[in-house]
Amino acid sequence: MRKHEIVRGLLLSPPLQGGVPLPNDDVIGLCRRSGGMLSPVITVEPTAKEVKTAVKLAEENRKEVKAFKVRLGYVKAAAQSPVFNRLYDYAESRGLPVLFHTGDTAFSTGNLSLSHPLNLDGLANKREELIIILCHFGNPWFEDVAELIYKHPNVYADISGLIMDGAYAEKYAEWLSKKISEAIYFAAGAQKVMFGTDYPVTKHSETLALVNRLDVDERDKEKILRHNAERVFRL
Repeated sequence: MRKHEIVRGLLLSPPLQGGVPLPNDDVIGLCRRSGGMLSPVITVEPTAKEVKTAVKLAEENRKEVKAFKVRLGYVKAAAQSPVFNRLYDYAESRGLPVLFHTGDTAFSTGNLSLSHPLNLDGLANKREELIIILCHFGNPWFEDVAELIYKHPNVYADISGLIMDGAYAEKYAEWLSKKISEAIYFAAGAQKVMFGTDYPVTKHSETLALVNRLDVDERDKEKILRHNAERVFRL
């Protein structure tokens, strides 16, 4: 991170095939060892017990925890499932964002009907005070995400986990930059778009290169790289 002049970041555990995410206590512990560079995001599983535990952990570490994460498409629950009501109530009361996995899943067993970004439209309608962040820009449903961030004052998107290797890696990167740039045009600016990596899936250098590719002005790039996250996560 220091190599790329990144001064602050969020840490959360990815979905692991055949396993479970790293325990949230361990994520918090790793952040404490980072010297203030990293802040924890608590991953929340869709059971009443797990939601209660996540809220309790956030309250006990309220000076450090910056957000929650729901792994839509990897868990058997929709964004509007009543099991998350306690989580959303707490997040609203504290102004903490909730990140949602949206779009393509890393495994073929993922459920795209649950991770499609338009599933968040109903939640945003019901909970106008809940800060909703669509991870991975809903890839490949960029236009749907463009509409969501334009329509809802409380909905944002990040550009994490988008760059992948392959025979058409360069063409794919061009396609991504075009889609994200067009979404920014539709939303009338980049005030709802945030930098992210999903490291080690995507390296910091790769996402920085993606931002550099965007056909938007430098002020919007600064919003993506820094200002939006500072405001939304209160960094």
